[in-house]
Amino acid sequence: MSGLRRPAWWSVALTVAGALLFVRLGLWQLHRADEKEALLRRYATSATAPVQAFDRVAAAPPATAYPRVRLSGRYLPGRIYLLDNPKHDALGGVEVYAPLQRPGHARLLLVDLGFLPGNGTDTAPQVPPLPTGDVALQGLYVPPPGVALEMGGDALAQQDRYPKKTVYLDPAQVARDLGRPLYPRLLALDPDPAAIYVRKHTLDFSAMPPSRHRAYAFQWFTFAVAAVVIFLVLHRKRRPRARS
Repeated sequence: MSGLRRPAWWSVALTVAGALLFVRLGLWQLHRADEKEALLRRYATSATAPVQAFDRVAAAPPATAYPRVRLSGRYLPGRIYLLDNPKHDALGGVEVYAPLQRPGHARLLLVDLGFLPGNGTDTAPQVPPLPTGDVALQGLYVPPPGVALEMGGDALAQQDRYPKKTVYLDPAQVARDLGRPLYPRLLALDPDPAAIYVRKHTLDFSAMPPSRHRAYAFQWFTFAVAAVVIFLVLHRKRRPRARS
């Protein structure tokens, strides 16, 4: 440190705080990249997983896997929920969910019927009626879509007709709306060529793939290095000019 001038305490504190902040942001970006890659691997593994009975995983699903399950039950008549913010269709559209009643069980299972493409307008696509009678279903037992702060409170409670539309599908709101408890996860049905729904067992990370998180991490780490370099340059001792 003999080549540096004595820095002010506030410049040291500012440099250390800034560098630590940049490093922490970089590590967070790396963590997000690892999380997304792990989710993609889980979906890829589930695509070839053997089918098992739903009761084996219904109440306590494995934290690191999305089991493929088979079960039967009846849809609650007319109870349909539309998620109005899916990102995998340029023309708009909705993800359609319906609660399933299993014989002898108080809990309802929320079933993801799939994505219903729109027509490029603000009008929601027409949802076909639910099947009546017993149905046999097969799909992945997956966590519900993420939720965030919804302006205006519970959107489902403010609607009196079905299908009900929301921009965040909150299982707690759905349970209150139905007056029944739900299973901790939902059933994402397997693709069916005969269905009008689009069913993709993957996650859409096209807007922010893992590689972009790593690029941002490199950027934050670069900022941390730059902060230290700037500090050293500003506090470098200047050589006295030689007299002529």
